Amino acid sequence: MTKWKCNYCNFEADIFSQYYWKCPMCGNPLSLAFTTTGEIIASRNIWEHYRGFMPFRPEKYRGEGFTPLIIESTSSHKLLFKLEYLNPGGSFKDRGTALAVYYGFKMMFKRSVVDTSGNTGISVTLYSKLYGLNPIIIMPREAPEGKKKVIRQLGGVVVEGEGRVGASKLVYNYVNEPDTYYVAHLWNPLYIVGHASISYEVYEEYGVPDYIIVPVGSGGLLLGLIYGFEKLREHGFSDKVPRVIAVQGYSVQPLYTAMYGRSLEGEPSTLADGIMVLNPPRISEIVSAIKSTGGDIVLVGNSEIIRAHKTLWEWGFTVEPTSAVVYAAYEKFSRKIPEKSSILLVLTGSGLKTL
Repeated sequence: MTKWKCNYCNFEADIFSQYYWKCPMCGNPLSLAFTTTGEIIASRNIWEHYRGFMPFRPEKYRGEGFTPLIIESTSSHKLLFKLEYLNPGGSFKDRGTALAVYYGFKMMFKRSVVDTSGNTGISVTLYSKLYGLNPIIIMPREAPEGKKKVIRQLGGVVVEGEGRVGASKLVYNYVNEPDTYYVAHLWNPLYIVGHASISYEVYEEYGVPDYIIVPVGSGGLLLGLIYGFEKLREHGFSDKVPRVIAVQGYSVQPLYTAMYGRSLEGEPSTLADGIMVLNPPRISEIVSAIKSTGGDIVLVGNSEIIRAHKTLWEWGFTVEPTSAVVYAAYEKFSRKIPEKSSILLVLTGSGLKTL
């Protein structure tokens, strides 16, 4: 049985008895409790292939997962680029959304709603239409127009709010409406479980890298990667978890502030719109997870993002600026990484939506 579980107040409930987007007792984020067997099946469908790590298997598959892993060597390090922007919706979000929206379908919701700067909105729209839910996507007015166009083309309804804060407030107008599934991607633990599949793929193709450099907005990707490598260790596939280097921008740096008790001055990082999350609900979990791996946090600004973005495109990686923060952070942090280390850089979203 798969359960909602609160690690703050010990609330538990069967996930198919009722949907909770946060703990109904204390208001903190929920986790999932379910048994994993570590079984890996020969299949090109990731939900079948990794069914021994998943709470359930979605009925429909659109090619999410099994993204390429491209290995490039520098004079000092081995860089492992995971091309998550090649997922069906153009971002890593599809891994979590495929589970989350299928769950909403099984719970017989008729409509989905989510607040997002873009990639989650595209992903939720794609999978909602696949399962017959009508998607409403709440976005900041200044979000990239290319992403809004993709959502509308997929059949989603875009509702605009004033900034990310305005969008996050506006979504509550829909949360309690009948038959409406608030996907709540900042809170929903199904995203963490889905994103963990990246770790399983990297292990199968390469092994366990020494470091991971990962962008952090809500932190679901970071938590999923660590969760995945911890599960691999638990089931005897490996004996280590990579050190995690989290990346945020100077403009919005709640993780750095939470971890070090201060903020750092630097140039604006407005180009990295995908990680501008002011109050990640799982921030204490993220800090603990980074510390558990012996990791760190790197902050970057627009000029560093522009330089990294240009480099990645010249190498054939057609990513959006938010994705480029991982390479900007690598350039900034590389001197602290021992020579001959292997470093996983997750390229999160397609740049074709932001041209």
